[in-house]
Amino acid sequence: MIDLFLTEPCWDEDVDSGDSMKLRISLLKELESTIWSLIMSGSRSEARLWLCNTIAGMTSITCHHQCELFMDLLRSQKQGLASQLLHMMFEKKPQMGGSILAKRSHVLENFFEGNPKRVLQWFVNYSSGSGLELGKGAKALAQFAFKNRDICWEELEWKGKHGQSPAVVATKPHYFLDLDIQQTVENFLENVPEFWSSNEFAESVKDGDIFFIDRQFFVQYFIDLMYKDDARDIWEVIDEFLTEQPFSSLCHRLLIALEEQDLFNFLKLLRRFLYPVMESKHVNGLSNLFEIVLVKCEIPGSIDQMLLLNAIITQGRQILRLLRDEDAQNSQERIKEIVSRISAIPSNSNSLIPFFKNACKMSTSEVIKCLGLQCWVLYCRMSHECHTPESWESVFLNNHIGFRSSNKYALLGDDGSSDEHLYSNDCTASIVDKSRKKQKARKKRRRNRDLDDDYGDGLLNFDSTSEKLDLLSNSGRWLLSTDGYLATWTNVDLPDHLHLHCLSKWITWLFAK
Repeated sequence: MIDLFLTEPCWDEDVDSGDSMKLRISLLKELESTIWSLIMSGSRSEARLWLCNTIAGMTSITCHHQCELFMDLLRSQKQGLASQLLHMMFEKKPQMGGSILAKRSHVLENFFEGNPKRVLQWFVNYSSGSGLELGKGAKALAQFAFKNRDICWEELEWKGKHGQSPAVVATKPHYFLDLDIQQTVENFLENVPEFWSSNEFAESVKDGDIFFIDRQFFVQYFIDLMYKDDARDIWEVIDEFLTEQPFSSLCHRLLIALEEQDLFNFLKLLRRFLYPVMESKHVNGLSNLFEIVLVKCEIPGSIDQMLLLNAIITQGRQILRLLRDEDAQNSQERIKEIVSRISAIPSNSNSLIPFFKNACKMSTSEVIKCLGLQCWVLYCRMSHECHTPESWESVFLNNHIGFRSSNKYALLGDDGSSDEHLYSNDCTASIVDKSRKKQKARKKRRRNRDLDDDYGDGLLNFDSTSEKLDLLSNSGRWLLSTDGYLATWTNVDLPDHLHLHCLSKWITWLFAK
């Protein structure tokens, strides 16, 4: 029997501190050590990515706070972070950087000087539906030349045998297409410095398209503006960009650029802005659950514990995946043994959390870690032992989880009996009928995940083709009381869903006391 420990704790009763509970803690610590060794043996960078992804999934950060978070890091001379941010800005909002460059367009004189390739890329003409047309750079040059013909007309080089006069070009502006762009720009670089700071040229770079010619050059230029010149306008643009971008996008793009210590400092800053709702019914994802843990737990002295805590809370499936690697054979065997021994310990559902919190005098973060490890053990067991509808029904019944097969019409109560009015203790029959009508109308079904990947996460049978086929033929679909019978869960999805459900329940009870 798989006990999910879903009986609410009895805080007022004497907690059993006998040998069985002490053995459980000892084995959980062995499991922790083995998992950490697995991560350290070659997956530390992946564990960092897991943590970054968890942070990216958090939903409690406001636009103002996310800007403050990243600005604090940028102001501390984090040029690697600044480089990633500028690349992101040039991709998503090039006009924001273009407005900064347009004010300093004269610097592009050095950008083009001695670089024919850049000249041809920016001052090129292009084909359109109506024929050949001037590109942005070429158009700026032509407009400036005609407006300031008294100082620069002689610098224009024509492809024909003779040049064109301003009077002729005034009536036939398409003649500018006959310019020898390369030689003309070289002449302007040498003899017409006014062009590079002109309104015409500044306007041509304002949309930021020029960044794509040599993005790294402009990234470095903007970094110099930030840290050498401390230019106010660039910081104002960055502030605006950080405020308007989704927090998830910023995290996915920027956190990978941080050193581990900087990422750790980011976590400590992040705590100031997290305001999660503690009720378990509002825990709608693992990132949200980790928000609660981050707020309520004391921050350890290094990032190692945060990497481990995040891994066991949010990455149960990925840890199992790591165990499939050939190099992890020893860890796999060791974890099999530990999971088996923990599963053999007699359980007392309502004393697990009080024992961790009170009898063992653990810190909050240690209690959370033990709960996370215990929940991961349950995840392993469900992934391995529950392959058929009958096995899942047994889990539901033994843990008092109301359920209904989506292929049946009758609801099954905690004792397995059919009851068309299972909801009657909580709501009226009319509400039930309405809910069922909505369910039929919606006909929403969660997409089955890749069975090869997901079933391959099973702890003890990594390569069993016959059992994969067995899963395919017995893939039940369930509606559960754990989420108010709203979502349809497949056999493959259930370990993840129940893992989140159990852990959110346990942590809510822990902090409610």
